[in-house]
Amino acid sequence: MTTHVVVEADGGSRGNPGPAGYGAAVLDPATGAVLAERNDGIGVETNNVAEYRGLIAGLDAARELGATHVAVRMDSKLVVEQMSGRWQVKHPAMKPLQRQAAELARTFDAVDYTWIPRAENAHADRLANEAMDRAAGIERPSRAASAAPPASGSWTPPTGPATRVLLVRHGATVHSAERRFSGRNDLPLNDVGTAQAVALATRDFGDVDVVLASPLRRARQTAEAIAAPRGLDVQVVDDLVELDFGTFEGLSMAEARAADPDGLAAWLGSPDVAPPGGESFAALARRVRRARDTIVAERAGQTVLLVSHVTPIKTLVRLAVDAPPSAMMRIHLDTASVSRIDYVGVHSVSLRLFNDTSHL
Repeated sequence: MTTHVVVEADGGSRGNPGPAGYGAAVLDPATGAVLAERNDGIGVETNNVAEYRGLIAGLDAARELGATHVAVRMDSKLVVEQMSGRWQVKHPAMKPLQRQAAELARTFDAVDYTWIPRAENAHADRLANEAMDRAAGIERPSRAASAAPPASGSWTPPTGPATRVLLVRHGATVHSAERRFSGRNDLPLNDVGTAQAVALATRDFGDVDVVLASPLRRARQTAEAIAAPRGLDVQVVDDLVELDFGTFEGLSMAEARAADPDGLAAWLGSPDVAPPGGESFAALARRVRRARDTIVAERAGQTVLLVSHVTPIKTLVRLAVDAPPSAMMRIHLDTASVSRIDYVGVHSVSLRLFNDTSHL
């Protein structure tokens, strides 16, 4: 594992503000090998917002790789000076981004920041421009395959025993039928959900080595129904819990929009923004990755049945196919559905089944 890494990050917009995007690359400082790449469009934003988003993405990728020391290289004098503590953060839009980046930085043993000319930041600049083009609806020709080592998250041929992960969304509750935000509440399964759990219990999953579940009651009830006839116990994994929807908990989309239209729009507009009093999609993705990495490391060659919620499961699927955070809004997942992802490590990944309800 590489503990010392270089993060090169950039961001920009077509118009300032305009269609914006960021790019970040994590590099091996000794060889220059690309260890990870991140880029995404972020809607209509300013250059400075996009540059901070690039830094955050780069630090997040470095943390996923297990780095302890990070050398950040950016051509944004503003971000470098503010993160180094030499310049104050005055703009209201910058303050939460600077705090988020600082919180991420504190998870490492050391992070230092260096300004570099734009010409020396070409890798991150290219990634950011690709993201800006996508945000602006501009088609770009696909990049030719490179001889460089594959980036983290890219597909590589399997070289060891696979971990077969069966992703089961819990059965229905009263919130499911009413399409309400259902996060950290502890609602039980309703009659429909109980019948769905029975159907899941009789489904042929093949040999299952372990059953894991979110700590919430609806997930545990579903998991216990599946585990009992197989003579297995349910192991609770806290990182598989549903998103915390904060003040939107229990509301329908229409009710949330009426109660706090600005808060709802801000949350749905950025994976880094949490609903008021809740948890952001980016924060959930970090803990879901942590759970995934532990499962894959400890369960090579095994079949793991995991009962969780719509947002953690959709996040695992999004990560498996290397889709941007915006893809979350385009994925539908039914209650009591079954999906499957096979992992050989966390970089050789194959989505084998999605949202199957043939047992119902």
